[in-house]
Amino acid sequence: MAIDKNIIQNIITAALREDIQSGDITTNLIIPSGQKAKAYFLAKENGIIAGLPVAKEVFKKLDNEILWKSFVKEGNHVQTGTKIAEVKGNLRALLSCERTALNILQRMSGIATATSMYVDELKNTTATILDTRKTAPGLRLLDKYAVKTGGGKNHRIGLFDMVLIKDNHIKAAGSITNAVSKIRIGSKKKIKIEVETRTLDEVHEAINCKVDIIILDNMPVKMMRDAVKIINGKTKTEASGNVNLKTLKKIAGTGVDYISVGALTHSVKALDISMKMEN
Repeated sequence: MAIDKNIIQNIITAALREDIQSGDITTNLIIPSGQKAKAYFLAKENGIIAGLPVAKEVFKKLDNEILWKSFVKEGNHVQTGTKIAEVKGNLRALLSCERTALNILQRMSGIATATSMYVDELKNTTATILDTRKTAPGLRLLDKYAVKTGGGKNHRIGLFDMVLIKDNHIKAAGSITNAVSKIRIGSKKKIKIEVETRTLDEVHEAINCKVDIIILDNMPVKMMRDAVKIINGKTKTEASGNVNLKTLKKIAGTGVDYISVGALTHSVKALDISMKMEN
């Protein structure tokens, strides 16, 4: 997925404002205003790199004449000790932007790395890894871009671009049938409908409603396998809940089409990357 440039700029502006506010006291008192320098980014563990174009834009926000050079491509796997990129320009700008650039690059690379592990685990299956809306507030597009960079697929971006009827919607509507009916009556155009189910009775009800995707939410593996047999290709299936690298293959073995993994973004471990000044 491409990231809207305006959204990137808004994210960077907010992040730098949060960190710098009235000024970087330490840097401004130590470093002369016109001093130039060069720094490089170093991978301190193995992983997938994501977020290089965003990190570059962080520095450009404070020094539009900054020179950036990437040594690896987005999505490349790197080893510990790999120089990822270098940046040249105003030293004050380099130091004031360092943490924001690293925060973004480390988080996005961590998400891409975790995603690639899940994708690799499913190489000999027909299941596809999906992300969720369990992202850092304000950083959703960066988080989802990182998932794509790691080889996963994006689920809906937000509440605006897809119908997904969850348990609380069903409870409020009274039933899956009522909820689906309200969507079809209220929508001005034909729209794909995904619905969450937790029991086999709900699976049968969703099938009868002729929805497009049925989520098998927090089901034991045996129940999930039974649900896939009941659905029998009438609609796409998505497994959700209690998904981790240990359970992934068993879930894929049930025959589901998609497996959504909230952990890719809601509890990501940042990839260890540092910025070093060159002499």
